[in-house]
Amino acid sequence: MGGTTTPKEFLGRTSWREPEYASPGMSRHRERCPSLRRTTDNPLVPESDRLRALLDAGIALSSELSLDAVLQKIVEAAAELTGAQYAALGVIDPSGQILERFVVTGIDEETQAAIGDLPRGGGILGALIQEARPLRLDDLAKHSRSVGFPPNHPPMKSFLGVPIMLRGIAYGNLYLTEKAGGAPFTEEDEELTMLLASQAAVAVENARLYESAKRWLRQLESLNEIADALVSEMELPRLLDLVAARLRELVRARLVAIALPAPDGDLIIRAAAGEGALDLTETRLQAGESKMGRVLERRRSERVDSILDDLEVERDVARRMGARTGLYVPLLLRDRAIGVIAAHDKEDADPRFSGEDVRLTETFAARVAVAVDLSERVASDALRRVVAAQELERRRLARELHDETGQALTSILLGLKGVDDARNEEDVRAATAQLRELVVTTLQDVRRLAVELRPKALDDFGLVPALERLAETFGEQTGIQVELEPQLGDKRLPSELETALYRITQEALTNVVKHAQANHVSIVLTRREGSVTALIEDDGRGFTPGQTREDGLGLVGMQERIALVGGQLTVESSRGGGTTLAVEVPLR
Repeated sequence: MGGTTTPKEFLGRTSWREPEYASPGMSRHRERCPSLRRTTDNPLVPESDRLRALLDAGIALSSELSLDAVLQKIVEAAAELTGAQYAALGVIDPSGQILERFVVTGIDEETQAAIGDLPRGGGILGALIQEARPLRLDDLAKHSRSVGFPPNHPPMKSFLGVPIMLRGIAYGNLYLTEKAGGAPFTEEDEELTMLLASQAAVAVENARLYESAKRWLRQLESLNEIADALVSEMELPRLLDLVAARLRELVRARLVAIALPAPDGDLIIRAAAGEGALDLTETRLQAGESKMGRVLERRRSERVDSILDDLEVERDVARRMGARTGLYVPLLLRDRAIGVIAAHDKEDADPRFSGEDVRLTETFAARVAVAVDLSERVASDALRRVVAAQELERRRLARELHDETGQALTSILLGLKGVDDARNEEDVRAATAQLRELVVTTLQDVRRLAVELRPKALDDFGLVPALERLAETFGEQTGIQVELEPQLGDKRLPSELETALYRITQEALTNVVKHAQANHVSIVLTRREGSVTALIEDDGRGFTPGQTREDGLGLVGMQERIALVGGQLTVESSRGGGTTLAVEVPLR
């Protein structure tokens, strides 16, 4: 056959010489690709069967959406159509210089393991990478680019290489060797393989688009899950830990670190996830002499394919991280940079991050910036409220010290003057008795104030003994009967929960004295799985919710205190029906 046959002429033919198919590997190809089976031991089989097999192969490829499966079917179809004993497909990496994947058929797993590492694109394979055009050889060893085979590699002589082009760019190459019967590959084999390569290109593109769509769907679902988690987490340290862990999963990085500005302008790594994370936390970075600082200053994302070649990277920190590649994305909020996210070493054969990783991290960082800002504002607002509550408590204590303790001490001074002015021993004893009574009363007031500030029993023995002492003191001072029913078990609650529940109960009893005109108060504490509840009921006059200012009853302060520990406060009351306070706080 002379000259070059066009695809149109090729498809118009119905018969030509059928090559022999006696390769021992052919039965294996037919078993793995049933759609390509044909009777090859009959020399009268028309060549049109090869075209039919080609069409069947195209249908089989177009119906497959898994990229790995598509690549495997391509090499099996190529071997089947040309009678090659061995076939392979090498996928070219983004640099266009070497192979990043190598799919084979005809060589069993044991032989592959004995050969060792898969080819990277040297020798004749490299010639096809550099020049994306068909290459047909009768003897591989005679080509100038031939570099031989590694140990345990099966012998190969005849060779046919064809590029797979996607939109004018070489995606990879098909390699066929050892045509059945020891014959060389023909021009017809070359054109048939080129047609298969064209079909394969479409199938590869469809599979890549499908897998990309699935990947983006998974990423979108992850982003939505992360957004929900970020909204529900208000404590900044836990929020940053969550962000680092989730982003590491999302971009498949070996290490993710988050740095926030310190008051002095430097950056401090506040959270990290992955290999070596514990050693990095709280590391201080100089803003003007670190990569994170420069990215924060420039307010734009940067991808570093080689850490060693980037002069802005801090060598000491990079050495501690063992990083080879990096991805840096600023946390931007209304054009204000509030932090930097850094990811290092993608956990793939190629550790470099892609443009898709950059876009994904930027999308993630936009949500994180809002969550971090919200967390900081909530923390600031909580601090402001705590300070305001402290000032209110100080004013109350100052007023009580002035009105009660101050007046008592003044009375003691006047009593001492009475002792001085006593005319006989009986007057002295009377004045002394009066002074003793004043001192005892004053001492009780001081002790009461100390208990209100911070009861010692709460720190030493826990919530229940502290409430028992509070109920006893309250009953003695007011005449109101208090029943305490604790059902918390033997294990103490976390300190912040004990303090919150004690203060809520204390404030509720204060309200009973001031507003309820009650005779009886019941306090029930119950530990449930994952939470603790407190129920405080009185038989006082009650009030109509909505018609009484809550801040006048101290309810706003109670609600804020409970919110700080993640709990809820419910108030039920009616005129003449008493009041019930229900508190529930989670156990963390």
